[in-house]
Amino acid sequence: MKTNYNPFENAQLQFDNVAEYIELDGGMREFLRQPMLELHFTIPVKMDDGTTKTLQAYRIRHNDARGPAKGGIRFHPHETADTVRALAMWMTWKCACVDIPLGGGKGGIVCDPRLLSKGEQERMCRGYVRAIHKQLGPNEDVPAPDVMSNSQHMLWMMDEYETIAGSRYPGVITGKPVGMGGSLGRTEATGYGCIYTLKDLLRQIGLPAKDTAASIQGFGNVAEYAARMYTDLGGKVVAVSCWNQPDSTAYTFRKTSGCDIAELVSIKDVFGSIDKEKALALGYEVLPGDDWLAQDVDILIPAALENQITPAVFPRISDRVKIIVEAANGPTTPDCDSLLKDKGVIVLPDFLCNAGGVTCSYFEQVQSNMNYFWDKAEVLNKLEYGMTKAFRAVYELSKEKGLYMRDAAYIIAINRVSQAVKLRGWV
Repeated sequence: MKTNYNPFENAQLQFDNVAEYIELDGGMREFLRQPMLELHFTIPVKMDDGTTKTLQAYRIRHNDARGPAKGGIRFHPHETADTVRALAMWMTWKCACVDIPLGGGKGGIVCDPRLLSKGEQERMCRGYVRAIHKQLGPNEDVPAPDVMSNSQHMLWMMDEYETIAGSRYPGVITGKPVGMGGSLGRTEATGYGCIYTLKDLLRQIGLPAKDTAASIQGFGNVAEYAARMYTDLGGKVVAVSCWNQPDSTAYTFRKTSGCDIAELVSIKDVFGSIDKEKALALGYEVLPGDDWLAQDVDILIPAALENQITPAVFPRISDRVKIIVEAANGPTTPDCDSLLKDKGVIVLPDFLCNAGGVTCSYFEQVQSNMNYFWDKAEVLNKLEYGMTKAFRAVYELSKEKGLYMRDAAYIIAINRVSQAVKLRGWV
């Protein structure tokens, strides 16, 4: 059984399966299987002790036929070109699935920001922009925060871009601090977007949220705000799995009566790590990190990294599980999709349900470019409308054609992108 998964191969396999189903033209298929542009570069960073550390970095643009490339910049010690390629490709489908006029891109720096001082992080961010500023721009390629990057990092990057360009370009980067061109609601957007789609799915299948329980992997912004909204709807989170920074080990924090999300937030750090000792003192059971999968719940919410739900761990998933909400990018491997489908588990695919972040990033980009900002209620109303509309289109196609929801989402997205490519005369 395969245990080492290449995320880009996974992304291509998912695409190939749907391209075959819809009989996509061979030339178009080959064009959409590959990124349009790849930048692999290094960033020399002056460390606080006077030494220089050279970091590997990437910016990859998959497709921009529908609009400027859009996608986050991840900071992770195990980042690879293939991870970034996959994420850029998924961003193309994500933007198309929720029908916003953007293409797909992604960036990454091979680093662990938890081990860098604030000054070292700032120099790294500015170095990233200096290396590729000619490829960035509000009408070209618009980065955003992702894993272990945040609004402060984005502001440093925007400032460096504006310094080089000699003018103000607040729309060049999204995920900025509110008051510096950032949008209200952006912090909550991805997590809320996941629950907007879940809420509509529960309505469609006649299952009240108050009668459900969930287990979550991850506790960064996405997981935190998904958990907040889910529990506000009446659902119960019984377990949260995340890394514990002091010993670099993942743990599952469980409370069968229901986790107090605000309480867990009060004992986590900026990178989403929960303090193990404080959790024990508050009465949480501390279990192995992968035990989040084996909980007796109705809903699993993977909100961390890719390749978490595989055939190897599939037997651990409780028979009670009815829904998987893919808050992370690529958390389910292609060889596990068939197992979940046969088991009757409904999978809300990543590039549909976690598209709240890029949708709100698009809102931020629009607001920054016109220098006019909306209040939080307006942002979240627009977000819920867009996410629900996208979900309904995917859900109705899946029911009409008897399709797995991931395949239905891909069909909608690929058709929209291929149509844009054709209209431009590229293929």
